[in-house]
Amino acid sequence: MNDNSIKQSARKALKGLWNAFPMILGTILLISLISVVVPKSFYVSVFSKNSFLDSIIGSLIGSISAGNPITSYIFGGEMLGQGVGLIAVTAFLVSWVTVGVIQLPAESTILGKRFAILRNVTAFIFSIAVAIITVLILGVIV
Repeated sequence: MNDNSIKQSARKALKGLWNAFPMILGTILLISLISVVVPKSFYVSVFSKNSFLDSIIGSLIGSISAGNPITSYIFGGEMLGQGVGLIAVTAFLVSWVTVGVIQLPAESTILGKRFAILRNVTAFIFSIAVAIITVLILGVIV
């Protein structure tokens, strides 16, 4: 690779990042708004005590909520403290950080619609599977 092609590649990468910046900023602002508007008590009130159903509910809510891993651990601890089952909390946390319904428009613009949808659907399914397997391994079925 010569020096000219490296500079050209860097310019293309920066241009792509600059073009994606407004969408990324909008996504961050939307996530911040949702995390302020939706009360934390809402999350606890929707779980049923049915392990399988709770894993699906946890994954659905986590998919829509979206957040970062550090916040999710604190939030998960609070949910466990309020009596939400481990399987629901695990599904919620895994989908919170891996599935992104809110980020889907930005992700599909940058990475392609088919890839973004396939990645999110796969992550959603695996968030339920990971929750069930984690709880089975720990032997704490509630």
